[in-house]
Amino acid sequence: MFVDRVTIFVRGGDGGNGCVSFRREKYVPRGGPNGGDGGDGGSVIVRAVEGLTNLAHLSSQRHWKAERGEHGQGSDCTGRDAPDLMIEVPPGTIVRDRDRGHVLRDLKRVGEWVNVARGGRGGHGNAYYKSSTNRAPRQAEKGLPGEERWIHMELKVIADVGLVGLPNAGKSTLLSRISRAHPEIADYPFTTKYPNLGAVHAGTDRAFIVADIPGLIEGAHQGHGLGHEFLRHVERTRLLVHLVEAAPVDGSDPVANYRTIRRELELYTPALAQRPEVVVVTKMDMTGAAKALARVAEALGHEVLAISAVTGQGIPALIHRIADMLERGNSAVEGAEIPGPRDEDKVKI
Repeated sequence: MFVDRVTIFVRGGDGGNGCVSFRREKYVPRGGPNGGDGGDGGSVIVRAVEGLTNLAHLSSQRHWKAERGEHGQGSDCTGRDAPDLMIEVPPGTIVRDRDRGHVLRDLKRVGEWVNVARGGRGGHGNAYYKSSTNRAPRQAEKGLPGEERWIHMELKVIADVGLVGLPNAGKSTLLSRISRAHPEIADYPFTTKYPNLGAVHAGTDRAFIVADIPGLIEGAHQGHGLGHEFLRHVERTRLLVHLVEAAPVDGSDPVANYRTIRRELELYTPALAQRPEVVVVTKMDMTGAAKALARVAEALGHEVLAISAVTGQGIPALIHRIADMLERGNSAVEGAEIPGPRDEDKVKI
């Protein structure tokens, strides 16, 4: 199961109460107050860790509460501070306050974290209040309650390269050929129902992450097909590889298919359409593929690569082209941020 959006309730632990206590020891008169302070409650921390690919592990638990601090005790014993509650998420997770709508933090890299609900401070014991004029204080402070809120977490896959194209353009097949990923592959549209990631090695010292983005069809930016759910996953990619099927089964025009996807990217957010792109005509082992390749190259007015996942034609050249473009454009596009779609463009479900 792939989950890229979850909403959960988080609550920090309450602080422990301070203690009212007086020293009682044989042969020691006027022992005085010795009530200890309460311990601090645990905080709820959201942290990006390596090894997670989605938020499915959080979908079955809606409420997360940290432990409370221990109460103070006599003999000036301070209560134990409660440990923080750690919620692990994959890199690329955006954490928002659900009710106020603002971003608490965008966890882009492994190790980044955000405190979403601070634990309450422990209360002071009566030893804290002793003074020259108050030698036997009988008051102590209660621990403060921990913060609480609803948070919404949204995952935007972090990958160097995004594979885009109409269904059945060969995105999953290409990913399986150039990496060790095993996406579902079949001869019908919408086989892929969630983004797949794969690591690609271009030589001994060059590697990059590729994401297969499913469900793009005409009207995807308005919620048609699966595109509206997954278009956001290409926002962080540094390079787009646009796959165009040479001989579509439905008889559609490859050039028109290319322009359809380009228009959807631009309508989703114009900045995404400015992302560097490699156009690739797929399934070159099909009859008439050479003519389709020539038509696409002529219509676009620049070089178009050609591959065949069946024969392996053009795949090594494509891998090295991607690696070269990532190296050349590293300073220009790395870390670039793309604004999401406007609120009025979002489809309410």
